[in-house]
Amino acid sequence: MKHNRHSHVQSCKLENEAPLAVADALNQTPIDFVPSPDEVARRAYLNYVNQGAQPGHDVQHWLEAEKQLLAERNLTRIHGGHNRT
Repeated sequence: MKHNRHSHVQSCKLENEAPLAVADALNQTPIDFVPSPDEVARRAYLNYVNQGAQPGHDVQHWLEAEKQLLAERNLTRIHGGHNRT
């Protein structure tokens, strides 16, 4: 059996390039979306109101709002709901 000394290097290289290949297939970079502060503020406020408008959880509401917006964006990217111009 012939041993190919490059096979391990090539397989590692392919594994590292896989996320970029997916992004290229979508014609997008892996990370190209950051919700605007206004979007996050609106979502954080809605979360605050929906959770009983209890003060003292500003940071938690902000972080949860960012997380929700990023998750929603990723869903639209996966399902092709976002078109780049």
